[in-house]
Amino acid sequence: MTRLIALAAAGLLVAGAVSASAPPADAKSPLQPVLTGTVHQALFAIDFSETLGVAVGAGGEVQESSDKGASWKMVQAPTQLSLLGVGVAAGKAVAVGQSGLVVTRGADGKWTEGKSGSKQRLLAVELNDTGRAVAVGAFGTVLLSDDAGQTWRSAAPVWTEHAPDGMEPHMYAAHVAADGTVTIAGEFGLILRSSDAGATWTGLHKGDASLFALQLREDGVGYAVGQSGAILRSADGGATWETRPSGTEALLLGVHATTDGRVLVTGMRDMLVSRDSGESFKHVQGGGVNSLWFVGVAQASASAPVLAVGQAGQIVSLQP
Repeated sequence: MTRLIALAAAGLLVAGAVSASAPPADAKSPLQPVLTGTVHQALFAIDFSETLGVAVGAGGEVQESSDKGASWKMVQAPTQLSLLGVGVAAGKAVAVGQSGLVVTRGADGKWTEGKSGSKQRLLAVELNDTGRAVAVGAFGTVLLSDDAGQTWRSAAPVWTEHAPDGMEPHMYAAHVAADGTVTIAGEFGLILRSSDAGATWTGLHKGDASLFALQLREDGVGYAVGQSGAILRSADGGATWETRPSGTEALLLGVHATTDGRVLVTGMRDMLVSRDSGESFKHVQGGGVNSLWFVGVAQASASAPVLAVGQAGQIVSLQP
């Protein structure tokens, strides 16, 4: 059952699963619209560097921001396939999606299509300031780049050492640290880490619920969220993880912990907030949360608002 639900979640990302339009703006709503689209649009991922914000979605949609997410402009992308993940660093960006799709943004602001060497659906990507990128996706796909996404190589773990019954697990989330250490998360509750460019991998966590999103901060605080309301927290940079009670069975699809102790979790027709560094979570009420879905969540800086992207091409500021 776990694997079937994980596959259904992957399908959701591509299809958009639009079932309701955004509610009218309300000054008291916990979701304040920054960008609104149509019922046929969907945004799946968002990321920031100091000077650039990028959100990507269905049909090759790319939105860019140069003011920490206050305003957005659609730019021309070299694809009509869905873009499911994006990583931004040092004014560059890498986005990935269907059929092994990779598109990159150079320092000149131009987007070009690259070659990943894979035909598998790529679900997430992260990029650091040195140009190391990691992309993960369906059936155990793990790719590494050392030139900001221009060239790629396979760096998949030996899955028989980590996954049950020789399966190649779908991997949904990735992180690359400033020193190049790579952490990935996905099906079967797997969290794996490599400090030698993918030559070897260490298992950090295994469980029943697929994990769809991962955040690791420089101060060692980390969160992973996923299937059946799963929330994991780390206080040591991801070396160890503990389960936190979420109070929901929803598919949780995004997570962001702020430096003031708030943890915001997005999901399928549900949204959670913690104000005590993940010790407890409450449902966000109002703003149509129970009829909408949001996936990616990010923050340009500690003083900037936390933004989430999702259904109907929306970018919203989270103010629960």
